[in-house]
Amino acid sequence: MRHVFPCGTPALDFVGTLQARRTPAPIERITTPGLLDSWFVESGLLDREPGSGQADLRAAIALREVIYTLVMARLAGRSLPAAAVDAVNLQAASVPVTMCLGSAGASRSGTAEQALTDLAREAVETVAGAKAELLRECGHPDCTQVYLDRSRGRRREWCAMRTCGNRVKAAALRARRR
Repeated sequence: MRHVFPCGTPALDFVGTLQARRTPAPIERITTPGLLDSWFVESGLLDREPGSGQADLRAAIALREVIYTLVMARLAGRSLPAAAVDAVNLQAASVPVTMCLGSAGASRSGTAEQALTDLAREAVETVAGAKAELLRECGHPDCTQVYLDRSRGRRREWCAMRTCGNRVKAAALRARRR
């Protein structure tokens, strides 16, 4: 499975594994422990699949929703919900992924829980740090992807030009031609 990573940080890309959140039928991209494992590897959090189980999948989905809650509160300028803060802090306090330097370079190894800890720590840095000013939600009406806008003028409108940006521009062109 090829996952997508348009958001500028693994924590936000992980939030994007539930697509079209506000539609009647959101699209879940992490439906099995195997898909969770492949996401960890493709995102660069781990070098090898950790062999996740159903409990890891449930924990991952719960953390994803906590991060989404925090990000949306930050985007709306609201105070961060205490339960979400407690949940992300609890996960962030766990043991992170192990980094090793070897003759072939750096390697990242660990369990699914350790990868989730790295995601939680990154979410804390994103929501509470300087990156919070860069948070944006995609301008496509059906997309709920949140990303870091690192464009020069801070005028990026879509999570990815190749997908959402292209769809919005094509729809506008069709509307003008009518």
